[in-house]
Amino acid sequence: MRAISSILPKPVLARALRLSLAWQFVTAGVIVLLIGMILIGLWVTANVENAILQNRADATALFVDGIVSPLSQDLSSGQSLEDPSRQALAEAIKGGPLSRRIFSFKVWATDGTVAFSSDPELIGKRFDIQPSLRAALSGNVTAEFDALDGDEHAAERESGYGFLEIHSPIRGSQTGEVIGAAEFYEKSTDIVSELARARARSWLVVAGVTIGMLATLFVIVARGSTQIERQKRKLDDQVQTLSELLSTNTVLRKRVEEAAQRTVAMNERYLRRISADLHDGPTQLLGFAILRLEAIRKGKGREDDEALVRRSITEALDEIRSICRDLRLPELERLTGREVAIRAIQAHEFHAGIKVRSDIADIAVTSHGARICIYRFLQETLSNATRHARATHIFASVCQSEAGVIVRVEDDGVGFVAPAQTEGLGLAGLKERIASLGGHMEISTNAGGGAVVQMVLP
Repeated sequence: MRAISSILPKPVLARALRLSLAWQFVTAGVIVLLIGMILIGLWVTANVENAILQNRADATALFVDGIVSPLSQDLSSGQSLEDPSRQALAEAIKGGPLSRRIFSFKVWATDGTVAFSSDPELIGKRFDIQPSLRAALSGNVTAEFDALDGDEHAAERESGYGFLEIHSPIRGSQTGEVIGAAEFYEKSTDIVSELARARARSWLVVAGVTIGMLATLFVIVARGSTQIERQKRKLDDQVQTLSELLSTNTVLRKRVEEAAQRTVAMNERYLRRISADLHDGPTQLLGFAILRLEAIRKGKGREDDEALVRRSITEALDEIRSICRDLRLPELERLTGREVAIRAIQAHEFHAGIKVRSDIADIAVTSHGARICIYRFLQETLSNATRHARATHIFASVCQSEAGVIVRVEDDGVGFVAPAQTEGLGLAGLKERIASLGGHMEISTNAGGGAVVQMVLP
């Protein structure tokens, strides 16, 4: 509607806006569909005209490839045709399938010399190469209505007819390269009539479809407009009452939306926390059990493997039950921050069977959430170093600085070779957990191998 408003004068536009919706649609629809009809009609007729001309050109190209080209192979070794070839060409043109359509005919050499012509006086003469002829010598078939400007068109100009000029390349039978071009002149009277008929049919179809669309849409819009007007009159009688209710409902709706948003955010954080706790706890324990079972299968088991597997599965079940209760680790509540870190390292050494070097300082941790975060961080990073990075030396440190509590794990494993590796469920859960406490996590890969994962809690 904005485009139409920019076209119509303001007085006309004001009167149009006072009309019913149905007549507004007709006014706008006529303008839009008329422009669309003109554009589509021009496009369709242009394509139809091109198709008709191309069909003529393709038929001529087939004639050239099947008859003219075999008789013009002398051009592959020179710029002229021998007398037998010229005679054969003349007979082929006179008795060929295009004889009644062709007014004149020429065979051009690649240098612009007329190697053969239905006008014998042109044979052997050399002329400037016109764009359409140049396109044919480049291997393309062209068809166009020629203005007959060149000296080589004297006979065609004297005839007083309009002509369709068709150029088709002549190729060597051995190499397939273009060795010349055939030029045909066909009277354009029949073609122009055919184009006019095709153009008229195209415009009739486009106009008919446009009018049908406009009429159908007008009926639909008119019915809708009548219904809208009827409902509008009813609504006008209730505006005063509904406006007061609307004001009250707006306030209530805002409160409901705010509550819903808070609920969605709380549920999302709750689900993420469940996902992280399941991955950081039971999944790690079951993973260690699988590692020991795999070692037994390969004949590398230890005497205490049965106890290790049983204990890992039992602890996994205990953690699942704990998570189901309140997603907490009750046994950490009575521990200091240093004791939490030592417990996580000892648990990893017990289950993984690998020694972890550590430097654990006394840290001030009063939040139970921070204790859980430290425990889960060490549990996840130590497990990743052993299982995924295949590290043989692991160092864990916990200290306190002005920035807060710093927990750091270094290993000599394969490191993080791609950014995507840092987006797993365990590390993603750790990031969420640390961020919820106001901290942050950093991951880096050493130049000589190994990775460093560090978290800072304020």
